[in-house]
Amino acid sequence: MVVDFYKKLLTILKDETRLVLMVVIANEGSSPGRKGFKMLVTKNQMFGTIGGGIMEHKMVELAESLLDKPNFEPFIKHQIHDKSAPKDQSGMICSGQQTIAFYDINTDFIPTVAQIILEENSCISYTNFGISVNDEATQTPEWLFKEKNSLTQKVYIIGGGHVGLALSEVLSKLDFELHLLDHRENLNTMEANDFVQTKQVVDFETIENHLPEGEDVYVVIMSFGYRTDDIIIRRLLDKNFKYIGMLGSATKIETLFKNLEADGFDKDQIAKVHAPIGIDIKSETTQEIAISIAAQLIQIRNQNR
Repeated sequence: MVVDFYKKLLTILKDETRLVLMVVIANEGSSPGRKGFKMLVTKNQMFGTIGGGIMEHKMVELAESLLDKPNFEPFIKHQIHDKSAPKDQSGMICSGQQTIAFYDINTDFIPTVAQIILEENSCISYTNFGISVNDEATQTPEWLFKEKNSLTQKVYIIGGGHVGLALSEVLSKLDFELHLLDHRENLNTMEANDFVQTKQVVDFETIENHLPEGEDVYVVIMSFGYRTDDIIIRRLLDKNFKYIGMLGSATKIETLFKNLEADGFDKDQIAKVHAPIGIDIKSETTQEIAISIAAQLIQIRNQNR
């Protein structure tokens, strides 16, 4: 996520005082580096990626060489991933191409970083004039890439069992903010879950009071059984979430949905529930189920990018 990268940049910048920031501002085809990929290079460390491989290695060497020289103005490097290209060859053969902007960053940039971190959903502009936030351009830039400092994507996992623990571990590596809820006290798998930001023991009869609504909220229902799933879904069906999914067999889901429809719940509301949850990869083990659910959340998160 954008904020996480800039938080790391801020920490490193305070220690190192100067770094080179590389930002992929354009890409075409099957380029390994996509728009918005970022990497920073200092005299002592690196963080992030612009696509990897020999291309990234060359760009890192260039960034390191820039740190031996006086300050430089922003510039771009075009890289074509095709050895038959007459110029700008990246050394890779995956086809496609990408453009990387280079920025000389010092402690004067700290206020801008703070603004990026603090102002959710702000617009960051990368041009030949520099990096700015929510800035109305007074000059026409030679190049321009804009990205949103998107709202943090929050996942509420309702069910602290073995699958909830496995899913938390997978999602903790994928830029989601994680919250775990269960109605059982002293649940060993919940106590062992150190991957989430918050853990709560709640009454499922009032589950709606413990979840915010919004386009940055994902709800994953994997409670102890049919009865609790039924309690939960009845209280959340009419809420506004980015995603809502439920773990369970096709037979259980069919029965539950038929009962909801018979009790007057709207068909369109029922249809928005992803159930059985996850991408169909014929998953059997706890870890496979967790991966299939994580893949579906990524699919939903990235569908409009």
